[in-house]
Amino acid sequence: MAKSKHFYIRKAHRYLGVILGIQFLLWTIGGLYFSWSNMDEVHGDFEKRKPPFLPVGSLLASPSTVIDSIKKAHPVDSFVSIQLIEILGKPYYQLRGITSKQQGGGHQHSMKMATWLADAVTGQLKPALTKEQAIEVASKRFNGEPKVKSVEYLTATNGHHEYRESPLPAYAITFEHPSGSTVYVASELGTVQKFRNNKWRIFDFLWMLHTMDYNSRDNIGNLLLRIFSIFGLITVFSGFALYAISFKGFKKNPLSKSRFS
Repeated sequence: MAKSKHFYIRKAHRYLGVILGIQFLLWTIGGLYFSWSNMDEVHGDFEKRKPPFLPVGSLLASPSTVIDSIKKAHPVDSFVSIQLIEILGKPYYQLRGITSKQQGGGHQHSMKMATWLADAVTGQLKPALTKEQAIEVASKRFNGEPKVKSVEYLTATNGHHEYRESPLPAYAITFEHPSGSTVYVASELGTVQKFRNNKWRIFDFLWMLHTMDYNSRDNIGNLLLRIFSIFGLITVFSGFALYAISFKGFKKNPLSKSRFS
C-alpha cells in the first residue's frame, strides 16, 4: 500500500525538528542574553577611565623631524598615519608606516606594517612599552584601584582568543576584580586596545553559537548557518503543509483524524 503524503511530511517534519531543535534553543538563549544584557556592562564601559587631556603649554617637536629620524634608521616605503597621544602623562607621536625588505636577490620586496613611538617634545624615538609601563598604563585607564592578578605577553592569537585580530605584541593585564577584567595594551602602540570581562566572554561564546561560526566567530555568512537557515524554513513550511493537508482531510472525512493519529 502506497504511503500517503501525510507520512512523508510528518517524517520530514519530525526529523528536521530533532536536528534543528537544539540549534533553535541555542539561538533563543543567545537572543535572550543579547536583548537582556546591558551593552555598556558587556563592553566594560563602567570600568574605563577616560584618558587625560594633553597639556597645551609644551612646545612640541616637528613631526617631520621624527619622520626623518625614522627614515634614517628603517627602510620606510610610506607612512600611513601620525597621531599625537598621551602615555603616562607625556605627549608622544604614534606613527604607522609600511617598511619594505628585498627578497630573492633584490628583485622582490616584502611589505610590512610597522609602528614607532617618539617623544613629542624631544623628537627622540621611544622603544616599545616594558611590562612595568604597560601595567601602569592599564592601571591608569582602569576605574578604581584593583590589584594586578596576572600579566601575559602576547605575540600571537587565534580566532577564538578574546584579543583576536588586534595589534600585537600586547600585554594582557588581568586585575583582581569581580568582573574578571583584562586590559590589553599594545606595546608598540603604547595605548590600551581592549577591555574584556566575564559578561563579554559569555556574550562572545553565545555569539559563536548564534552565528555558528566555530572558526572565527564573526562570519555571519558561513555555509553552516546558511544550511540551517534553509532547513529551518523547510521545517516551518512542512508544518504549515501538514496542517493544511490534515485540515482538508478532516473536512472530507471525519474519521481521518483517527486514521492518521
